[in-house]
Amino acid sequence: MLDRLEAIVGSKGLIVDPAEMEPWLTDWRGRRKGRALCVVQPATTAEVAAVVRLCAEERQPVFPVGGNTGLCYGAVPENGSDDRPGIVLSLRRMNRIRAIDRAGGVAAVDAGVVLGDLHTAALAAGRQFPLHLGSEGSAQIGGLISTNAGGTGVVRYGPMRDLVAGLEVVLPDGRVLDDMAALRKDNTGYMLRHLFIGAEGTLGIITGAALRLHPQTPNTAHAWVSVADPAAAVALLTAMQDRAGSAIQAFELVSASQFALVLRHVERIRIPFATLPAWSVMIELGSEDPTTQLDGVFEEVLGVGLEDGSVLDAVVATSQQQAEEFWHVRHSVSEANKKEGIGVVHDVAVRSADVAAFIASADMVAAERYPQATTQVVCHLGDGNVHYILMFQRDFWQTLPDGEAFALEVERAIHDVAARFSGTFSAEHGVGRKLTEELARLTDPVRYGLMLQLKQMFDPHGLMNPGSLFADRPA
Repeated sequence: MLDRLEAIVGSKGLIVDPAEMEPWLTDWRGRRKGRALCVVQPATTAEVAAVVRLCAEERQPVFPVGGNTGLCYGAVPENGSDDRPGIVLSLRRMNRIRAIDRAGGVAAVDAGVVLGDLHTAALAAGRQFPLHLGSEGSAQIGGLISTNAGGTGVVRYGPMRDLVAGLEVVLPDGRVLDDMAALRKDNTGYMLRHLFIGAEGTLGIITGAALRLHPQTPNTAHAWVSVADPAAAVALLTAMQDRAGSAIQAFELVSASQFALVLRHVERIRIPFATLPAWSVMIELGSEDPTTQLDGVFEEVLGVGLEDGSVLDAVVATSQQQAEEFWHVRHSVSEANKKEGIGVVHDVAVRSADVAAFIASADMVAAERYPQATTQVVCHLGDGNVHYILMFQRDFWQTLPDGEAFALEVERAIHDVAARFSGTFSAEHGVGRKLTEELARLTDPVRYGLMLQLKQMFDPHGLMNPGSLFADRPA
């Protein structure tokens, strides 16, 4: 099979040396490691289709990997068998920005394009692609679509699903679905592309995408606000919505315990307050109109909050450099947490109005059941997505007989809190191999059954990223 793969992708597109394969087999945090026959790196959609057809013929699983920045082990090739370990499929050689349509507001790209490179190309064309997250220097478009990534801009622009105008997908039998027309209006039956967004590579391999671009917002304003508690933050969100509406581009809530870890572990961190706020709200406003007085909006809303006591203190950035310093702190969270210990990170979402009550309930559960942990909160408050983190020291973690089983126990406890608020256990990180049991446990049975039927219809032999979403092996 290796000879046939090399005939398709060439020697530059095939990695078989175990030492060279190592980074492709291991979770970026080093927590889990898989195995594979080889790493295949096609350069075109036609090559991807030929590789997938060959794997279907040989009954070899296909494990797609993007930038390997996920948190749920969706790119770790674990579910092959001894005789059919499968291949890792990387599209990093498919990194071409095919076209940018300014009038239509669409960028057509290969799935291997890195998010940061798309940002650069969009800006050069006088537009922006408004998905922003901490891993944008390595995360690839295909992986972001496959996990329906979120980030800080969802409050205004929506998650990745809302930014996808079309897809090109190689199906499990090697056929290519071309849905790249990117029409604003197309009422011709099922929008099949939505099946592949968030499917984590279990229904096919995304090779290309047509993505929605937006006008640039050169007029921005940024504020870092100190509030006493999450309830005050929700009240501030409502006030900002009343005054600024769609100009809100980011509205983040972060606990002091989280930013304390950033101060401890990350260099070049500047906090604009004498002491860390108990709760920080970080807000970005943006407008396409350069004459809009966004700082005036902050002065008005925050002024009222300072007067009535709902806002304890606030700093509005006076320069782009200071704004970048604000967001550097926010985007250093993952780096800090990786250095601190073993974090059990929850990716729940509830309605924004329920965030304060959810955090209070989760705190009670964490304090009662896991006193060994500290808790950190990083919340996209504008869309209700709460990353509730229980941080355990490595010395404690090493005493556990089964760390994964313990982590699942912790996750179940916090997920059950979210369920009480009709929330979800996976808002933007996906399910991967980490949360397959939770998907089966917490999903409406009818919905779960329909998903299984779709999987069987598209991929009857279970070769497409087996073990992700559903705990299955190839048939």
